[in-house]
Amino acid sequence: MNTTTTSIPKGNPGAPVGIIVALDTEYNQLYQILEDSREERHGAFNFLVGRVGDKQIILTRCGIGKVNAACGATELIRSYQPAAVISTGVAGGIDTALRVMDVVVSQQVVYHDVWCGEGNYGQVQGMPDRFSGDEALLHVARTVAEGSEAFHFGLICSGDKFITDRAELSAIKTAFPEGLAVDMESGAIAQTCHLHGVPFLSFRIISDTPGVESHWSQYENFWETVAQNSFSNIHKFIKSLT
Repeated sequence: MNTTTTSIPKGNPGAPVGIIVALDTEYNQLYQILEDSREERHGAFNFLVGRVGDKQIILTRCGIGKVNAACGATELIRSYQPAAVISTGVAGGIDTALRVMDVVVSQQVVYHDVWCGEGNYGQVQGMPDRFSGDEALLHVARTVAEGSEAFHFGLICSGDKFITDRAELSAIKTAFPEGLAVDMESGAIAQTCHLHGVPFLSFRIISDTPGVESHWSQYENFWETVAQNSFSNIHKFIKSLT
């Protein structure tokens, strides 16, 4: 791992960085940091093309879930050949160390809703058992995180379900004890990037902690009161991609 620079991966010099979010609320927190932006459409998706400093950024909103995420990532890669793809937005925290507004960065991503036979829980046959975050992007995130207790690096568990039930949450945590967060898109985007050979990282803000009695209130309160401040860490990360 490169420990002397915060550069993005070098496989496609000069190429833009792609950023994928699922929700309008997430998109609205990010589009405002892009300068000289314009909207383009490819296939079923709109893309906002702009820049942050000297770096070109392609921002798209894919919609919720694995199919939307995979289709959006595929169109982004096909249309713009990005140097790297970042999946960002919110996630549910499933570890007691996490608090609302903390950030989870994907050292690895696994599916919590895939089972392809004995010994293959979380793994699509023919794919890695877990999708690893790109080391150069992880180094950028670690640089941004230096001195902050809000950042956590580890496993994101991804699947096509908004988790609210404590029993379901416990089952995921039992299967993946090191799991830090759950979301609905990171696994599909990671798999798409793996298939296309594009560096990937998921950078997720904790909006709620599934399984607690006040879970839905946490989620609603996040968007009503703390979203603007919590997305500042994503802004810092994007601005650090040089």
